[in-house]
Parts: sequence; structure tokens; C-alpha cells
Amino acid sequence: MASSSMKTIAPLKRMILSPSLFIFRAGARPAIRASHEVINARTAATDAPAARRRAVTVVNDTGRVPWQQLSMGEKAARTTQQTFNVGLVLLGIVATGGVATVLWLEVFSSDSKTAVYNRAADRVRKDPECLKLLAGEGLHNKREISAYGEPSWSRWARNRTIASRLEKDRAGMEHLHMHFYVEGPQAKGTVNLHMIRGPGEKDFVYHMLALDVPGKQRHYLENADSKKLDQRKQGKMFGVRWN
Repeated sequence: MASSSMKTIAPLKRMILSPSLFIFRAGARPAIRASHEVINARTAATDAPAARRRAVTVVNDTGRVPWQQLSMGEKAARTTQQTFNVGLVLLGIVATGGVATVLWLEVFSSDSKTAVYNRAADRVRKDPECLKLLAGEGLHNKREISAYGEPSWSRWARNRTIASRLEKDRAGMEHLHMHFYVEGPQAKGTVNLHMIRGPGEKDFVYHMLALDVPGKQRHYLENADSKKLDQRKQGKMFGVRWN
């Protein structure tokens, strides 16, 4: 019996005195302590920016700090920054509207100077007598005639200014005067234009459109004065007006 009891007690002693068991028991508390230290470190790292954040100024404000956490000076800085940003946006809107207005009046509107110039140049290119004066005898097409504005000092300038002026007389009539240049294979010329728009009228109408080529007689595409003179002559017979 004694020997059997000794055999039973021996394994129990080995288990109790086992080094691995003591290591497990001894390491349990440091593991728990280490986990608490990690949690405390994370909490301290999270709370540190709130306690030690940079002062908000007009320059470095990103809007991340809530309004309730700002001091009076920081609130003033944020208000100043936002007011400045809103002012920039409004200025951009006004500038965009101004550019759009200028583009409409100068380019896209039907009575803009660019539109008037394009229509007049197209009429010159399509007129048979103008083709004859600029390109010579024979068959020619409008692509052989180029139109351009005032000469430019820059050799690389593609868009040249179209010389024009807008006047209004005492009767309220608007007068648009314009001239530009045309060139063909044979000769160069100057196109002179005069358009009129009466009070309340939407579009300009041609009063005079003529091509001047050096050494040639002026060619009229539109001449309101000549039409009025012809009507006066037709209304008279033997010096008496019958109509």
C-alpha cells in the first residue's frame, strides 16, 4: 500500500512543481497588466490632440475643430476666413457673368460686331463682281478670298481687330460704321460698311456696303442713297413729281 501511494503522489508533485505551470501562472498577471497599459496609451494618444491642439487661425483653419470648441479669437478667425472665401466665390460669379456678357455682345449676338463682319465678308465672297475684282477673270470660289481686320504688330497674331464705331444721332438712329480688308489671288481691297438701326428696331439694316480696290471703280453691294435717288428720278417727269 505504501508503495502504491508513493507512486500516486509522485506525479502530483511533478505537476505542482512543473516549471511550465509556474511560468503560466507567473505570466498571467503581466499579460493583464500589459493589456491595461496598451489601452491607457491609446486613450492618452486620443485625448492628447484635444488637449494640445494647435490654435485655429485664418491661415491654418481646416474646419475640423467643432465650432463649440473654439475660443472667441478662433471663432473670429474662422468667420473672417469664411467671409473671405464667400467674397472670392461672389467675385468669380460676377467675373464669369461679365465675360459671358461680353462674349454675347461681341460674338454670339446676331447684331454683334463679329456677326456683322462675318455676314458682310460672306456677301463679298459670294458676289460675282467682287470675285472678278479680287481673283480676276474666270471661275472662282469664295474660298479664294480671305478677309481680315487691322494689321497687327505680332507676326503670330491670328485674330485681328475689326475697326468699327457705333454712333447715335439726334433722332435716336444708331449708325454702325465698319471697315475690313479682303484679299484674292489677283488684288487686295477694302470693304466699307454702314448699317442703321432705328429706335425700337431689333436688327441693323444695310445702308451702304462697298468694295474699294485700288485702280478700280468702287463696287456697291448695298447703297441706300442710290436707291433713294433712283426713286426720286422715277417719280419725276419733265421736272414735275407725279407721285
